Amino acid sequence: MAKPQQIASNAMLPKHAQLRAILVDMCTNQLSPGDALPSERQLCIDHGVSRVTVREALSQLVAEGLAVRVHGRGTFVAERAYRSELRLASFHEDMRRLGLEPSTVILSVGRDAPAPATVTALELGPDKDAWHVRRLRLANGTPISVDDAWYDAELLPDLDSVDFTSSIYETLAVQYGYPVDRAEQIVGAGRAPAEISTLLGMSKGGSVMTFDRTSYSGKQPIEHTYSWFRADRYQLHMTLADR
Repeated sequence: MAKPQQIASNAMLPKHAQLRAILVDMCTNQLSPGDALPSERQLCIDHGVSRVTVREALSQLVAEGLAVRVHGRGTFVAERAYRSELRLASFHEDMRRLGLEPSTVILSVGRDAPAPATVTALELGPDKDAWHVRRLRLANGTPISVDDAWYDAELLPDLDSVDFTSSIYETLAVQYGYPVDRAEQIVGAGRAPAEISTLLGMSKGGSVMTFDRTSYSGKQPIEHTYSWFRADRYQLHMTLADR
């Protein structure tokens, strides 16, 4: 590891920002996921700063998902986030493209009365129920997202009998003749509800990315789903260009 760098007191950046930059380089270029960062005391000695400065810099790293605190043990380099291209694909397809092994835990499958937002998204008639499917999605055994999805029960009869641990998009195309070829999606961010935090193995109120997606087969709306993704495990990559 490189020789510890002393923090300049007369630099344009505040001390905690200078230390944060050093720790970011340590997390991304010098250490591996799961490795321990130096203790607060050691960072104070190595970089000539106060414990308040060290704690502020470490708190920023934790908030950004680069490090995790373990009570009584210290601060560790976080697992790398999976970076997904923003494109139409099922979770299975997305994870396999990243070289990861997807898996699914079925939380619940049944028919229920959908919320007004789903009625609108799926263009359901009045008093129609729908299939409600909740799944925990994992990559290489690590929880990544929770999906809360709805499907038109009349359009997709006996959907409760299909294998929801595999790609639902493949099932819709092969078994029902509805290949998903378009989707409209709103991406947001926030704090995870208590149940979602537990399912994703996060601390209560941890940061998540949210996806509200309506998928179509031609002009037919086929799926309305709301998903919570761990913000420290999942990133979106987009290429932007001037028209």
